[in-house]
Amino acid sequence: MAHKYAVIGLGNFGFYVTRTLFEEGHDVIAIDRDEERIQKVCPYCSQAIQGDVTQKDMVRTLGLEEMEAVIVSMGGDANAATLATLYVRELGVPRILVKATNEDHGKILSKVGATDVIYPEKDMAIKTARSLSTPDILDYFPMSGNFMIAEIAPVDAFVGKSLAELQLRTRFNINVVGIKELVPENFILVPPAGFTIKHSDILVVMGHRDDIDKLKNLKKE
Repeated sequence: MAHKYAVIGLGNFGFYVTRTLFEEGHDVIAIDRDEERIQKVCPYCSQAIQGDVTQKDMVRTLGLEEMEAVIVSMGGDANAATLATLYVRELGVPRILVKATNEDHGKILSKVGATDVIYPEKDMAIKTARSLSTPDILDYFPMSGNFMIAEIAPVDAFVGKSLAELQLRTRFNINVVGIKELVPENFILVPPAGFTIKHSDILVVMGHRDDIDKLKNLKKE
């Protein structure tokens, strides 16, 4: 099902958000004051609009009130991002995701109407550092607090055993929410208790970071 989104600001982050959403089959309006950016994004959006979103009257002409979500990515222009967020909120858009320049800016964005504040450089830096310090965690998605969803290769002691036998929730306070089977290629959402782990499987688990680290450290024992 196609959804309606708008992306304000077409630097690298905004451009790739626009392109990805459009290639996923959604209706996407792309907005920027720079003509070259508008020309570049035209093949990858439903509509490209050149305009200055720091002008309230201009924002009101964009039809953003029809969007399910608006993404604001204004690069280093904190003032423009803040004004755009405020004007979009006044239109009643239910979800407003905004790229912040720093944590103080993020606090301001939350106060003027951002429902989600994004720190791309910070998030990528943390993810890169964690991939180096914990190579056994293949990928992860941070959640609130220190909870996360992570992809983990099974330790040798898990191979040939069922999820019921492993009792990961009881032993580690971890839930297995999915299994990626590489041979044959397949994904099982919420696998049954009788599923038997293979060497080639990847476990998608959800839990506290400390608990996931304990599971990962089994490889070293």
